[in-house]
Amino acid sequence: MTALSSIAMSAYTDLVRLLKDDAVSGVAGKPTLKQRGEKAYWYAARRVGSDMRFSYIGEDSDETRARIGRIEELIETAKERRAERSRLVRLLRAEGMTPTDRATGSILSAMADAGTFRLGGTIVGTNAFRLYEGELGIRLPLGGMANTGDIDIAQFEKLSVALADQVDTGLAETFTALKFAPLPGIDPARTWRWAQGGSGQLVEFLTPAFGEETIRDLPALGVSAQALNYLNFLIAEPIHAAAIYRSGVLVQVPRPERYAIHKLIIADRRRDGAGNLKASKDREQAAFLIEAMAEDRPDDLSQAYDTAMDVGPRWRGHIANSLKRMPDTMEILNGL
Repeated sequence: MTALSSIAMSAYTDLVRLLKDDAVSGVAGKPTLKQRGEKAYWYAARRVGSDMRFSYIGEDSDETRARIGRIEELIETAKERRAERSRLVRLLRAEGMTPTDRATGSILSAMADAGTFRLGGTIVGTNAFRLYEGELGIRLPLGGMANTGDIDIAQFEKLSVALADQVDTGLAETFTALKFAPLPGIDPARTWRWAQGGSGQLVEFLTPAFGEETIRDLPALGVSAQALNYLNFLIAEPIHAAAIYRSGVLVQVPRPERYAIHKLIIADRRRDGAGNLKASKDREQAAFLIEAMAEDRPDDLSQAYDTAMDVGPRWRGHIANSLKRMPDTMEILNGL
């Protein structure tokens, strides 16, 4: 594995910080804290006609509170931040960090502008794997394990309902503008996949299942989603990442340690011929991340592994079956 330079790591950290500043300052209205269940969330409240509109900012945390306390300053310095972000992206490219390709970058940028990631949408699958370079400080392999034409977005159904906010521009309208067409499914009234003519790009929406894997609605994103078991483990406690495209795009991805362990689970769930190829790719990604994190973040990796193993025998069975094919990875996990 090749480590990124300290210059690249510092630049990436600064880019994510500036993008987070923009995310707070870019939502118009007075910051307001709302309690929803056991958690508290920040909204920007503004009057629209005779009604009040509440736009979601983020979950309550010390970091969010600090930004809200500086919101006037952040609004005033937006132009300077954009110029600095462009400089940092140029620096990261010069340092050899892998940029997001044009087709993927344009889609992620459009979804970010609509509020997809602000409202809890999380990139999963290989496009998330490709965004771990800056987070882990290592160059990712450019071979088959990092190639994909799909963009998979996941969100918790309960969060989508609880936020009581929606994307600014409907994602169906966003996809139409990007020349995507909805793909037919079992339920013609619910669309959860779009395909872009010519490029082969495919966007899919997913949500955790706890039993039957049906099609569910995600009202915050204005789309439907395929419910999948084990997905709740993957998208719990997601982190922000910066896609290296234009002056940077702030997105949300799973924690890399959860991504790695989740890949061990789903690799064993793939059964048919096409699934065997995907399962091999799943194991490759898991092995790469586990080797990297065992060196620099062993506690995070150990905690994710123990959490998954403690869920129950079915989870342990899937993980064990994958690790039987991965003796080196099994040795690393057993040595944590």
